[in-house]
Amino acid sequence: MSSSPQRGILLRPDAVWDAVASAPTSGLEVLLRAGRVAEVGPGLAPGDAEVVDLPGCTVLPGFIDCHVHLLDENAETSSAAYQTLTGIRPLRQLLAGGFTTVRDLGSAHQALNVALRQAVEDGLIEGPRILAAPNILSPRSGHGDKSPDLAQRYGTQIGTVADGIDELRRAVRGQAQAGADWIKFAGGGGFSSPVSQLTSTAYSQAEMDAIVATADDMLLPCATHALHDEAVVRAVTAGVRSVEHACLATDPTYERMIDAGTYLVPTQYVQRYFVDNLDDDDFWSGRSAQTREAYRAHAEQLLEGLSRPARTRVKVAFGTDAGMFPHADNWREFPAMLSHGFTALRALRAATTVAADLLGRSDLGKLVPGSVADVIAVHGDPFVDIQATGRVRYVVKDGRPYPPGSLA
Repeated sequence: MSSSPQRGILLRPDAVWDAVASAPTSGLEVLLRAGRVAEVGPGLAPGDAEVVDLPGCTVLPGFIDCHVHLLDENAETSSAAYQTLTGIRPLRQLLAGGFTTVRDLGSAHQALNVALRQAVEDGLIEGPRILAAPNILSPRSGHGDKSPDLAQRYGTQIGTVADGIDELRRAVRGQAQAGADWIKFAGGGGFSSPVSQLTSTAYSQAEMDAIVATADDMLLPCATHALHDEAVVRAVTAGVRSVEHACLATDPTYERMIDAGTYLVPTQYVQRYFVDNLDDDDFWSGRSAQTREAYRAHAEQLLEGLSRPARTRVKVAFGTDAGMFPHADNWREFPAMLSHGFTALRALRAATTVAADLLGRSDLGKLVPGSVADVIAVHGDPFVDIQATGRVRYVVKDGRPYPPGSLA
């Protein structure tokens, strides 16, 4: 385990970006004490703090990934203990990559990410702090109904499925009982849906209204998986806090989101991950042929859709869908966003201040006195070279340092 957070740390990089300014500032230092940012300024006196020199580095707030899946979906039919253990390596990889907070948007069946959240909080395992939506709520035959053939043949259901207002209210309350920080539901189909069509809409307006209203009663925000206009609009009308993906949505739908104050978590790298490998048979070996054909059929529409959000004023929070691709590559969302028209400033704020706003954590995502001491150092200047986001050299979470190699 890493050292105690009680001793102060004075970071001396080439430049500091506090996530408030529009660019890094050279000559600043960051003093951390008692798990908080104590001071940011030039020539700070270290006192008894450990001095960490970071030549060639930019210091900035710890990144926030608002859409990950920590558990291995391929282990759904394994024991709960085994599937929970599959989350340990991704947690270490994400923290080593500078992601000090993640929102896990659930697996199909059991509330295992809640156990991971508690294990991180108790110091049993190392990783980012976790905000958890235990499972994705889905109608039968919807995106989260993972093995409908088993239900038909053996009566065995894999997935947190619910239909109709009464079932959905019980399901939301069950998620709250399991320890949810968020409620997630399938608003429509997806590229990996076992049965539902990509452009299908999962729930009626009344059903989505019931999900969000019940979650509101439990003081829980809602996120929805939704790709196309109708699914997004119904979810926004119901009052969800964030829409995940929306990669086939059009400009009028983004205007609805802007008017409602709804956040978008666009997960752009994962879409390119699959589209760019459509013709690679080795890549698709062992993967779903149905998913490959869905990407092939919608590739042109998808690529056009990925460039839309950057042209709008929609509130964009960083999220990757890591777990659908290797977790250690989730930083690649940054260059993916830039390739689709986002500026470095907007992409970096998406992973800091905007993500913190989405999660309701005003104490995260910036380097100002009193903020939680989640701080990272990247080699280079990410405003000049966005690839610097993949060169994390030092991580501090809650004031606890993780020097290079400590999370290998």
